[in-house]
Amino acid sequence: MSQPAISIDGISKTFRVYRDRNQSLKATILSGSRAKYEEFWALRDVTFDIPEGKTFGLLGNNGSGKSTLLKCIARILEPNAGRITRRGRMAAMLEVGSGFHPELSGRENVYLNGAILGMSKAEIDRKFDAIVDFSGVGHFIDQPVKNYSSGMYVRLGFSVAIHVEPDILLVDEVLAVGDMQFQEKCMEKFAEFKHQGRTVVVVSHGLEQMRTFCDEAAWLSHGELQAVGPATEIVDGYSNTEHGAEADDAGGTRFGSGEARITKIELLHPERGDTRLFKTGEPATIRLHYRADERIERPVFGASIDAVGGPFLWGHTGRDSGYVPESIEPGVGQIDIRIPAITFRPVSATLSASIQDWDSIKNIDVWQRAVTFRVGPGTPFESGGYVTLGSRFGGLEPSRPMLSTNDYVPRSDETDEDAAARAAAAGAGHAEPEPVVVPGDDA
Repeated sequence: MSQPAISIDGISKTFRVYRDRNQSLKATILSGSRAKYEEFWALRDVTFDIPEGKTFGLLGNNGSGKSTLLKCIARILEPNAGRITRRGRMAAMLEVGSGFHPELSGRENVYLNGAILGMSKAEIDRKFDAIVDFSGVGHFIDQPVKNYSSGMYVRLGFSVAIHVEPDILLVDEVLAVGDMQFQEKCMEKFAEFKHQGRTVVVVSHGLEQMRTFCDEAAWLSHGELQAVGPATEIVDGYSNTEHGAEADDAGGTRFGSGEARITKIELLHPERGDTRLFKTGEPATIRLHYRADERIERPVFGASIDAVGGPFLWGHTGRDSGYVPESIEPGVGQIDIRIPAITFRPVSATLSASIQDWDSIKNIDVWQRAVTFRVGPGTPFESGGYVTLGSRFGGLEPSRPMLSTNDYVPRSDETDEDAAARAAAAGAGHAEPEPVVVPGDDA
């Protein structure tokens, strides 16, 4: 059995939290004592192994200690107690702009950051074009990075980190900065790393991403290890407890930086109002009520729908349709997302909603699986899959209307064989099917 890539043995980390910090030299002299502080335990006696060649997730609420642990693994922080053993070359992407000098160009920072991560100049020369190509920075590579957007910062920094070709790659929530296309490229790179037997350790609030992408995971709460094991089991356990991602009274889970918050979600039918039951083909409006605690520039609202226990079905943001307010002011408001016709076939589904900033640097509020609703049969009717496309047959003209097997429900006074014979006779044109009354919802 191979050795673990990372062994974490009894790690503890404390920080001093000052309560009565002196505000001036005079106050310090007059008080005659140092400012008082308390010890805050960011990590307490954490022990587990991260297997070699696996993608490993760290999850927990804000303040649970996962980012602190990642920094201890990366040797950025020194633990107060315990030991961490790392086996192999390591690279880390933990914060936006880490390892970059804002006054230098992107090109110069590639060489600077690459050297910090252990690459020689010859190695960087050889990989430079691939680094720039993966980052998508392109023509801006010779511009000072202080003029870059946060997304460009992260893309270039992450590109340098993965081209170190490390045995161990550490990635914090910073990946949420990139756009969808860049995130897909990152996922493909992670899959490539896994195939090559490299180890990836990632911190993320994206539970579904953790569930599907990670092999194993560890759950931290208040600096203590709660569980470690297969990712699906850990994510399920974390999601189903009030100590996991924040549970909302109305259902679902949520996270975000909190400058604004979605307070209510309505799923509106033009006649029935707020409802949880629609039919295929009916229109709907998703109404997001929000409260902002401060002015937010260019907020991006969005919504998505997933089948319960099934795949992702649909997603739409204001960025997609060019509907991005210049700003929202402190207070309350609402945003409508209008759907001309629900094109899902019968399905039970969940609705999620989000607010992000324009650069996708952070999730302001993400409310996952906030509303559960049902789509029942309607028009158009199509017999398979998750969506209806309004398809039509053409070409040959049908000789007569097709008959439904529902027309041949056995009567109380006949056998199944008699009903089958009657259906066959009608299908051959010998007789019209006799009307059959089938009890419905109104019976």
